[in-house]
Amino acid sequence: MGFIDEAKFFVKAGDGGNGCVSFRREKFVPRGGPNGGDGGKGGSVYLVSDARLHSLIDFRYRSHFKAERGSNGQGSDKHGKGGKDCIVSVPLGSVLKDAESGEVLADLTEDGVRFLAAQGGKGGFGNARFATSTNRAPRKATPGIEGEEHWLKIELKLIADIGLIGLPNAGKSTLLSKLSAAQPKVAPYPFTTLEPQLGVLQVRHHRPLIVADIPGLVEGAHKGVGLGHTFLRHIERTKVLIHVLDGAGEEDAPFLDLQILERELAAFKDELLDRRQIILLNKIDLFDRDRLKELQEMFTAKGLEVFPISAQTGENIDQLKNTLAELIDPVMY
Repeated sequence: MGFIDEAKFFVKAGDGGNGCVSFRREKFVPRGGPNGGDGGKGGSVYLVSDARLHSLIDFRYRSHFKAERGSNGQGSDKHGKGGKDCIVSVPLGSVLKDAESGEVLADLTEDGVRFLAAQGGKGGFGNARFATSTNRAPRKATPGIEGEEHWLKIELKLIADIGLIGLPNAGKSTLLSKLSAAQPKVAPYPFTTLEPQLGVLQVRHHRPLIVADIPGLVEGAHKGVGLGHTFLRHIERTKVLIHVLDGAGEEDAPFLDLQILERELAAFKDELLDRRQIILLNKIDLFDRDRLKELQEMFTAKGLEVFPISAQTGENIDQLKNTLAELIDPVMY
């Protein structure tokens, strides 16, 4: 089942119930007064953020959400019952927009936040409301007000502690499987990861850290090339970005790959370059130590420090785990 990170849906709040025209019919009261009750309020549609959800998959099967209509008023001053609200759970990181204007209506980044997507209509007044000293038998009641309705768009931006970014086939999926218990699809061809994958990094004495393997980036992604914004949308909220570079490339290929990644980040949102970053030189099991020293010196000459690893064999992975845990969740002694 695919990862859904964008959807369009319709919300309709319940209409208010109609007011009632009614008069008392008592045996010894020849001119009974008005006793028509008010209509009930229509139910509203609420979107509620839920930390247990990680995808908008429910929107694949349902695109219309409607609240219950308010009941009509009745005689004997009986007011109509209010309609039930419609509650829709959405994952943390959901951004809600007006489908027509694109205006951002809400950004749900904390668990349990409730957003009013459509307000229920007010109930109409019964004729008891219109009785006056000069009009003791009003035959007037008002209809309920219609509930709000509109189309909305929801986009999901993953909230993760660590984001793995890199060109296709750099080894991010394999790395995720070594950092956590996640089992992403791994294969030796580009775009193995077509959707974000999440894993949990567990290091003793530290809180669990969420790691996101983001779909492979290519040059021009900020313009929608390749997986385009599917990639870029999900790195906006990560605390640390890990550049995974294929160290087995020819000559200065790893450094050129890093430049591509940085250009795409800057083109999409310049502030991403100020995010805490770690540069990983992956696949060191595929070349000798002389080549590794040569690559490290190349990055050092540019003022950059690289962390050599082999996601395939697990070399230096434990050190990487400790480094990440200490960086994001330092233990206070």
